[in-house]
Amino acid sequence: MTKIHKSFYHRADVVLIARELLGKYLYTCFEGKVCSGIITETEAYAGVTDKASHAYGNRRTNRTEIMYREGGTAYVYLCYGMHSLFNIVTNKADVPHAILIRGIMPVDGIETMLLRTHKQKITSDFGIGPGKVAKALGIHYSHSGLSLSGTEIWLEDKGIVPGENEIVVSSRIGVDYAGEDARLPYRFIFSKYQKKL
Repeated sequence: MTKIHKSFYHRADVVLIARELLGKYLYTCFEGKVCSGIITETEAYAGVTDKASHAYGNRRTNRTEIMYREGGTAYVYLCYGMHSLFNIVTNKADVPHAILIRGIMPVDGIETMLLRTHKQKITSDFGIGPGKVAKALGIHYSHSGLSLSGTEIWLEDKGIVPGENEIVVSSRIGVDYAGEDARLPYRFIFSKYQKKL
């Protein structure tokens, strides 16, 4: 096992970390069932100065307080009252940076993931979209606050590094309310493993 050390998440550049997460393996183990997927899409959220971030303006609520923990913590929130969305908190404590995991290519535990998602087979868009990622991996908003150094959710580095020509960079999705910050190039896609853009 090559579990990613917490120092990886403690760095200051959330955009760089979002880019470097492409190709890493995201693992979960719930009720003894291990599942994993290669991370194919991420979005960076730069904390108090980023109008698209839940912590913009140093907003601290029961939900966002998790974002102020040290890097390497899971921040999972409920979207539209139905979808759990999984984020990775980065930077040091009290700097609320986070990265939304928007896409994975399933690797381990495919049968379990199909059962969770009520699918018959893996299709090209399976695991594409943050709600689909969390559902396939069994991540629920009640898991918010878990350490990524633990045994329920963790990341591994298996040496997959995308080339510059394999990374698609764009603005983030669904953050039009953020004005000029909505156009920031904070979304990264690993095109080799994610065919549906």
